[in-house]
Amino acid sequence: MRINAVAAPIRTQVAEVIRNAITSGQFEPNKRLVEKDLCEMLGVSRPSVREALRELESEGLIKTVPNRGPVVAKLEVEDAIGIYQIRGVLEALAAKLFCQNATDEQIEELQNAVDRLSKAYAFGDIDLVISAKADFYSVLLAGAHNPLIPNFLQIINARIIQLRRVSLSSKVRMESSIREIQEIMDAIRRRDQDGAFKAMVSHIEEASHAGIEKLSRENQAT
Repeated sequence: MRINAVAAPIRTQVAEVIRNAITSGQFEPNKRLVEKDLCEMLGVSRPSVREALRELESEGLIKTVPNRGPVVAKLEVEDAIGIYQIRGVLEALAAKLFCQNATDEQIEELQNAVDRLSKAYAFGDIDLVISAKADFYSVLLAGAHNPLIPNFLQIINARIIQLRRVSLSSKVRMESSIREIQEIMDAIRRRDQDGAFKAMVSHIEEASHAGIEKLSRENQAT
């Protein structure tokens, strides 16, 4: 987890490393994030860590608890519901706009991303799936040609990744998810704007049902 010297500001690198540790589950909910320990772990100064923690707190990934300091925030069901609602609106709009605005080359690029995603699902490795899904959405959002959509989604992207890990921990959900992605792709290839919109809404709704049910069980058990 050591920070290497690259062009990005140290604070940005620190935030990204801690963010990844949280979304991957390496840093579990309610874990204390002690500045001194993080400085030693990452090899950076305390101000860089402090600024990164403030950034992650604004994203809802950490919270400050009296007499404990910063801790990893627990993903609550109410937050998950809100995130799925926002995703449903924005990603469905992106799918519709992609049909309208994407070039033929971008449609082929999206198909290639879906093919890679399908292989990741078949392999059953959740880290590969999450990475391949990020590629899929990157192409989709670029082809939609509305820069505000990725800007808004970026704010909750880390929580989206957390929820993907929750919902996709089920093999049944994995199998359903790739079928839903294929339906979105089929509508896009036809440039069926309404069909792509509805297919994406359905995909997010199904993910929501699986994710919220699993998260509810996990939260009740702790």
